[in-house]
Amino acid sequence: MAGVPVTEPARALVRDVLAPDAVGRTVRLRGWVQRTRSSGGILFTLLRDRTGSLQVTARRDALGDAAFESAEHVQVEGVIEVTGTVAEDKRAPGGREVRAAAIGVIDAGEPFPIFADQTEEYRLDQRHLVVRSEELASVFRIKADILRILREFLDEEEVLEVTPPIITGNPAEGGAEAFTFDYFGRTGYLSQSAQLYLEAMLAPHERVYALTPSFRAEKSRTPRHLTEYMHLEVELAWVGLDELLAFIERMFARVVHRIAELRGKELRALGREPAELQGIQTPFRRMSYADAITTLQGQGFSVSWGSDLGTAEERALTLESSQPLFVTHFPAELKAFYMLRSPSDPRTVEAADLLGPEGFGEIVGSSCRETDLARLTERVRATGADPASYTWYLDLRRHGNVPHAGFGLGIERLVRWITRREHIRDTTPFPRTPSRHTP
Repeated sequence: MAGVPVTEPARALVRDVLAPDAVGRTVRLRGWVQRTRSSGGILFTLLRDRTGSLQVTARRDALGDAAFESAEHVQVEGVIEVTGTVAEDKRAPGGREVRAAAIGVIDAGEPFPIFADQTEEYRLDQRHLVVRSEELASVFRIKADILRILREFLDEEEVLEVTPPIITGNPAEGGAEAFTFDYFGRTGYLSQSAQLYLEAMLAPHERVYALTPSFRAEKSRTPRHLTEYMHLEVELAWVGLDELLAFIERMFARVVHRIAELRGKELRALGREPAELQGIQTPFRRMSYADAITTLQGQGFSVSWGSDLGTAEERALTLESSQPLFVTHFPAELKAFYMLRSPSDPRTVEAADLLGPEGFGEIVGSSCRETDLARLTERVRATGADPASYTWYLDLRRHGNVPHAGFGLGIERLVRWITRREHIRDTTPFPRTPSRHTP
């Protein structure tokens, strides 16, 4: 009817085009060009939005010469808007395509500098563009779900989220591994751990957690170390080691089972079958540090009581297993000053590391906390630190001191195991390592 404006369809998403009843509908899509080619007056474009990828076909005689040639010259990662009709095509991804009546070029873009067979260093230099890859997009969607599921679990367990500082006045686990800086004429540290602050929050709340970045000035160049990583830390009052490990088991199993349910497509694309995650069963096997040393000696490792378990040793303990493993009761000298001495063996502490299956190494570190003021003060001195610098922390043992325990989980290590990434740098958008702090 004359004078009545034409209403364009609202923007649709790729997932809408793949809906069962979408065939024959007119849709308007916006997104990035993943690849494009033309043949015999027909343009084939793979369009990506946040929900997936879809083939768009456009005929020169339908678009007109000028619009066809404009669309034909859009670069990879250029941005277009497409209006067209949904049709079935078994050759297209998802069995659907959109046959374009119009293509508008929002940003034709310049030639995209990322392609196959480039060096890893170059790709890290171009990380701001590499993060668009399908592989990393899948990893980061899984990571976002992991964070959400963890928060949901902790909420159900009545654990309160708190917000400790990142800038601190003393290191939590030893100054040699802490980043230091000038804080208005005094020494400041980037947080290695929120644990000491979480312990301070126990008295009013009993069960607390924080999800914050942690920083370690370790010059470790291994596939499982970052200098900045996301750290989930939990402190629970009135809890011993057995209760703590049961809590970790419930949490770990919840995460992997839910990810298997929610992200099967992404997991398979990354080389992880969802059924493998569904197969994680509690309770997890437990092995004392002493038994771990014996096992490793039997495998030919040159280790003895007091030896630290490095990447190779942790890998060997679970390489042939599809289930996680707790290694418990480490020698006190290998662990942090705040860990509780074992009543049954004063040489050891009430601590456990959770090792990921398939040789992926430590994912969770946990322990009961020392509550005796004198012993805790002596342990601080043994690190070479002045107890006066920990006065506020030692005060916690003077006022309302209760048994408690906690753990720290490296989010990127968990993501690395779940997504089967070879290197931990591919679990975070902009990895920080000893050799890299840009882009």
